[in-house]
Amino acid sequence: MRRVALILVIAGCASTSGAPGGSTSSPEQQAWAEFVRVMQSGPYPTQDIRPYYENLREPMAGFLEVMRAKADWREWHTAPRVFRVEDQAHFIIPLTFDGQSARYSFSFIKEGEHWHFQHLEAITLPFDQLGALPLSDFPDLAESAKAYIREEIEVSQDVRFFNTLAALRDTTAALDWFKDGHGYALAARAWIPFVPRPQAFILYACWEQANLRGNKVVLERLDPDTALVRMSVIYFQLYENAAHLKQQISPEHYRQLYETRWQNRAMAAGWDLDLSCAAHDCTFRFTKAGRR
Repeated sequence: MRRVALILVIAGCASTSGAPGGSTSSPEQQAWAEFVRVMQSGPYPTQDIRPYYENLREPMAGFLEVMRAKADWREWHTAPRVFRVEDQAHFIIPLTFDGQSARYSFSFIKEGEHWHFQHLEAITLPFDQLGALPLSDFPDLAESAKAYIREEIEVSQDVRFFNTLAALRDTTAALDWFKDGHGYALAARAWIPFVPRPQAFILYACWEQANLRGNKVVLERLDPDTALVRMSVIYFQLYENAAHLKQQISPEHYRQLYETRWQNRAMAAGWDLDLSCAAHDCTFRFTKAGRR
């Protein structure tokens, strides 16, 4: 469960701490303790979720169920940081899933005397403390987190544009718009003038994907007729984790967007490409055009 909409926790909100459910705990902490109790006892009731947007109700319920199945409840019973913001309460707590730890933000909204789960995030911009104005330095995140955010912004725009073009014309025309191969191959040729054009393309693709996009890239082979690149791709992680994408585009069209772009890039640089992906791990096997 990843970025669906960033939660900004603004300075000036009350922060509390204490053992969930303890005699000295605040009403917000008691709400957290009750939430944990419900989560432990069974699926969180979908009808009790008050999402930011109605189409996020089912994805939020799904994320909670995945977390419930993998939870180390000792972590959940530690005291989260609590931020009260008008009729909301945000609980920030570190949790571990599949061996990976992250700080999660659980947002609740109060209706009458009852607190209802609203939203879940794994990124919180650290604006819980704000210095005196004017400010020119703003709290930062790790490079991996920023790479994920940049990719989500771009992919979300691509998906919206794809859907618009497909509705106005058809899927083929929409996919054609994303063929940026000639520009991509030209950048490789101009910026890496030290090797022949096909090899420059492979080196540029590795550099761009690793250093600009934040993907994990391994170049395993590079010779005049073949190249082999392996990548762990944020693009496919996004579809797994970002609730809004599943609402907007089918997995088939989402994969087509990715494959169409890379096939066009490879062709423009003189390569045939055999691209295979399992989950978010992709293997790019390049063969010099016409050599298959």
